[in-house]
Amino acid sequence: MKTFLEEVNEKIKGVPIQRCYHCRKCTAGCPLASVMEYNPNRIIKMIQMGMKKEVLNSSTIWLCASCETCITRCPNEVDIARMMDILREMAIKEGVPAKEKNVILFHEAFLWGIKLRGRINEPLMMVNYKLRSGDFFSDMSMGIEMFLKGKLPLISPKTKNLRAVKDIFEKTRQ
Repeated sequence: MKTFLEEVNEKIKGVPIQRCYHCRKCTAGCPLASVMEYNPNRIIKMIQMGMKKEVLNSSTIWLCASCETCITRCPNEVDIARMMDILREMAIKEGVPAKEKNVILFHEAFLWGIKLRGRINEPLMMVNYKLRSGDFFSDMSMGIEMFLKGKLPLISPKTKNLRAVKDIFEKTRQ
């Protein structure tokens, strides 16, 4: 039987996370570390210690914005953003509910948008998310303001090779 560390490393298919020597540069650069239950460095340590239940039940894996600041700062090129993606997928597959309200619905709306057009169209994705969550008006004024400032284009470019995107979804069964 594989350890939690082996499971995660197998799915990362890159630099194994045991290369982390806990310099904490990832955490120092993370724009969301201050609101995370466990900082990125601590999540790696927990994986190394086999604390699967605690990691998959943490809000941290859902708060990571996958901005990749961590990997650019890591002297060993440990891909923490990829690791967080894998942890989220493991949690979903194992039926672990997300601690953050509606984050799974947002995740599904995001993937739906990618699958549909190969790229994100923010207004379309947000309509999908709002319909899924039933939260129609909580941030409407911000959306209108962003639209008026040109930050939310109505039409986004479509990817040139949509078939390749669809193939990825088929291969990963999304």
